[in-house]
Amino acid sequence: MSDIILRDVTLRDGLQLTGKLLDVERKLEIARKLLALGVPALEIGSLARGDLVPPMANTLELIAELTPEERTRCWVWVATPRHVEKAAEAGITHFQYCFSVTDEHNRANIGRDTEASIAAMPEAVRRAEQAGGDIQLTLATSFTCPFTGPVDPARVLAIATDPRTDGAADIVLADTLGQAGPAEVAALVGAVREHTPHRRIVFHGHDTWGMGVANTLAAIGAGATVVDGALGGLGGCPFAPGAGGNTATEDILFATRPSWFTPATLAELADLTDGLLTELGEPNRSRTVTGARSTTTAFPWAAPVRG
Repeated sequence: MSDIILRDVTLRDGLQLTGKLLDVERKLEIARKLLALGVPALEIGSLARGDLVPPMANTLELIAELTPEERTRCWVWVATPRHVEKAAEAGITHFQYCFSVTDEHNRANIGRDTEASIAAMPEAVRRAEQAGGDIQLTLATSFTCPFTGPVDPARVLAIATDPRTDGAADIVLADTLGQAGPAEVAALVGAVREHTPHRRIVFHGHDTWGMGVANTLAAIGAGATVVDGALGGLGGCPFAPGAGGNTATEDILFATRPSWFTPATLAELADLTDGLLTELGEPNRSRTVTGARSTTTAFPWAAPVRG
C-alpha cells in the first residue's frame, strides 16, 4: 500500500465543527509541520461563508501565506464557480468542487438542489483550467443522507458519468455520515472506477460507527488511490445531523504503513495531535495515538509522552 496517497483534511473538515477560528499563523504552523513530516497532500480550507462556518473564515489569508511549492500539495473546498475564481486569485490550483448526491443535503449544505450544482460545474472546470489547475468532483452523501437515508448507487454513477462532470480529474466518494460498511464501500468504489477508469478515486470516510479504517482499506482494495483523514479523528459536517469525526490520519497511516511513515513520524504526529486537540478542547478519537502512548519498550511504534 506504499503507493496510496494520504490527504490530511484537518484544516478544513477537521476544524469546521469545532466552532473555533485558529489564526493564520497557527494554521500555517500545522500545515508546514504535516508537509515536513511527509504527508503528501492537505485540504487546507474552504470558501464556505465565514458566518456559516466560522473556522473557515481566514482560508484565503492562509493560502496567501503558503509558498508556491506548498500550494502544489494543497486542496481547497469550493461549491461554486466564483469560489474557484477567488481561490485561484489567492494562488491555489487544486479545487474540490463539492455537492451532495441528495437534494435534501445539498440544500442544507450549499443552498441549492443537486441539479443546480451539476449545471454549474462546467463553468467551475473552465475557471480551474484558466488558473492552470485541476478540479475534483466531490460527492457528499455518496452512501447515506441524514434526511432521506440510504443512497441508491445508481444515483452516484449517474452523476459520475454525467457529461457535465467530465472535466473532473478525480472523483471523491464521501461517506459523510460514517454509516457505510466495507462491502458497500468496495462495491461503489469498484463501480465508479469501472465506469470512469480515467480518473483517480478518492475515498473520504468518517468513523461515526467505528468503520473508518475498515472502510478506507476496503476502498483501497477496490481501487481508490487517495484517502482522507484528520488528526485525532477531528471533524464532521455542520449540516449533517449524526455525522461524527473523520477517520483519524494516524489510524490510516498505521494501517497502510507508507514508506515515509516511521515510528519517529508517528511520535511527532501524536505530539501535534495532542497539542491541537488540547487547544480546541476536543477529545482524541485516534486509537493509534492512544496506543502510541503506551509505556512499553518492546514495540517500536510506542511513543510515550515526552518531558
